[in-house]
Amino acid sequence: QDLDDVEELQEEETGEETKIKACQLTLQMMQNPQILAALQERLDGLVETPTGYIESLLRVVKRRVNTLKNLQVSRIETKFYEEVHNLERKYAVLYQPLLDKRFEIINAIDEPTEEECEWKSDKEDEISEELEEKAKIEDEKKDEEKEDPKGILEFWLTVFKNVDLFSDMVQQHDEPILKHLKDTKVKLSAAGQPMSFVLEFHFEPNDYFTNEVLTNTYRKRSEPDDFDPFSFDGPEIMGCTECQTDWKKGKDKQQKNKGRGTVRTVTNTVSSDSFFNFFAPPEVPENFKIGHFLHECIIPRSVSYLTGEAIEVDDDVYDEEGEEADELFKKLR
Repeated sequence: QDLDDVEELQEEETGEETKIKACQLTLQMMQNPQILAALQERLDGLVETPTGYIESLLRVVKRRVNTLKNLQVSRIETKFYEEVHNLERKYAVLYQPLLDKRFEIINAIDEPTEEECEWKSDKEDEISEELEEKAKIEDEKKDEEKEDPKGILEFWLTVFKNVDLFSDMVQQHDEPILKHLKDTKVKLSAAGQPMSFVLEFHFEPNDYFTNEVLTNTYRKRSEPDDFDPFSFDGPEIMGCTECQTDWKKGKDKQQKNKGRGTVRTVTNTVSSDSFFNFFAPPEVPENFKIGHFLHECIIPRSVSYLTGEAIEVDDDVYDEEGEEADELFKKLR
């Protein structure tokens, strides 16, 4: 009996050692990035693996499933998005006076009143009246020392440079040109027309090109594709029509000759990085994302990008997959 007890104790100890070794091995494996990647790939594959349920159904039941699929892709969803577009058009008209006012202040056409200039920030209550008065006096001294600038200089140039998605697009040789950018607008397609929108960039007369307005027109699909209806989850951009930039002689694309310090004009066969490549884009999803971002975020909320208040939020949204924002412009080159 004593011998049996000893053998049983040894087996328990051996089993315990095996468990410890197995745990150590598992821990080592989980710390190996290659093994983790392979495991994740395997799990992803399992998630996407069909269960075989549909294949096992009788023909009469499959017919009922087809009926449910037809119900799911009904045109009611298309009507819904058409109504959303009409609602967007309605509110675009209501917003227009505010955007006109923004244009006038930026370009020194209108000077806001003292009341309009008051901004009630959340932190205002935390500042004592004495400190507030002192800050006001300091600001007034600075204003007296410098000539009063008109409007808000370099407004749109600063907006674009503040956003990662556009900062790579804006090259040094683009900056003098973008200083002439007076306004950006979104024009929605009219009622009854195919869904689309136009981005308009309005420039003051300048030494670089003759265009007063540069545009990109984005065509949208507002209904499911007949061949792939279940991929539809709302209107998406399907194409873009660019405009031609009428560069003045010698101003189309300039590069610095590093050897002699002179400027030479590059022929059209050379692809030069420039913000203005945006107006002659390839038909790729990356350009569509930039157009969508301008339409939905930058143009309606431009002052938040000027001050930097909107940038952190958008960076979190658009950089979820690593350095996606940096890659967008690289693909457009």
